[in-house]
Amino acid sequence: MATWMVTGGAGYIGAHVVREMRAAGESVVVLDDLSTGDATRVPADVPLVTGSVLDRAVLDAAIRDHEVTGIVHVAAKKQVGESVEQPLHYYRENVDGLRTVLEAAVDAGVGRFLFSSSAAVYGMTDTELVTEETPCAPMSPYGETKLAGEWLVGAVGRAHGMATASLRYFNVAGAAAPELGDAGVFNVIPMVFEKLTADEQPLIFGADYPTPDGTCIRDYVHVEDIASAHVAAVRRLSDDPSASLVLNIGRGEGVSVAELIEIIRSVTGRTHLAPRTVGRRPGDPARVVASAELIAKELGWTARYDVRSMVASAWAGWCLRHPEAEAG
Repeated sequence: MATWMVTGGAGYIGAHVVREMRAAGESVVVLDDLSTGDATRVPADVPLVTGSVLDRAVLDAAIRDHEVTGIVHVAAKKQVGESVEQPLHYYRENVDGLRTVLEAAVDAGVGRFLFSSSAAVYGMTDTELVTEETPCAPMSPYGETKLAGEWLVGAVGRAHGMATASLRYFNVAGAAAPELGDAGVFNVIPMVFEKLTADEQPLIFGADYPTPDGTCIRDYVHVEDIASAHVAAVRRLSDDPSASLVLNIGRGEGVSVAELIEIIRSVTGRTHLAPRTVGRRPGDPARVVASAELIAKELGWTARYDVRSMVASAWAGWCLRHPEAEAG
């Protein structure tokens, strides 16, 4: 039976991918250094190898011992601001780490490789819907490492006859279960949760953008939808040895920051805390919304969950980690 190794499988997104792959009947092993991952997220029936993607000996042993035939590479550093401050660290972890995993895969004859990429590869877009043909101009070292990663995966696939896919995530939110929620406070939904829990007004960074309500518009996609897209891609790679795909994962629908905060206030019951507008953050594009046509065509995949579902599931996870929020 084919076995897939999921790097970063103890992390927020990786754990959802593992859960969905197991539900689909796939054999899975997780490799994670647990720097940001949590071992309790890994199902009891899934082997966990603790180690770095930069450690070739650990990779070789994991691939050999678990007879790995495909790799889903989720492991990466992913904070945009941190990448600006620490570009060397991000290039080492995200590019050198990917290169090391690919070298191990090629030497072991692994024939399928799925890479977690990001909409950060596009940068400051000026288009109604971002297609896979939209020019890429990343605005951070993080985005640069993801674009370089796509190039590397594609080149290795062509050179070594490996079926490959790179999936560009848009704004990921939500949780399949409270204990799988995102523990970080780096994205807009947990940032608003944090303010509301402290009984403070949530912040809107700029309300003078060229959008209907003046706030930025984004494409939010439920992490369960992200995971189901990985399962669809895994199946495609298993069936098509010549696959070489680069695909957006999004809903194809834009939601403004102001609209999102209204949904969050409604779900949390904190309607008395109106948002407060402050200055723009540098580098925030006015609108970034995915075209999801190509992934529907190539994989037969479409998103299932709406924004309210994402917020409600994310709030359940937040309350599990912050009991004072529910009491409030």
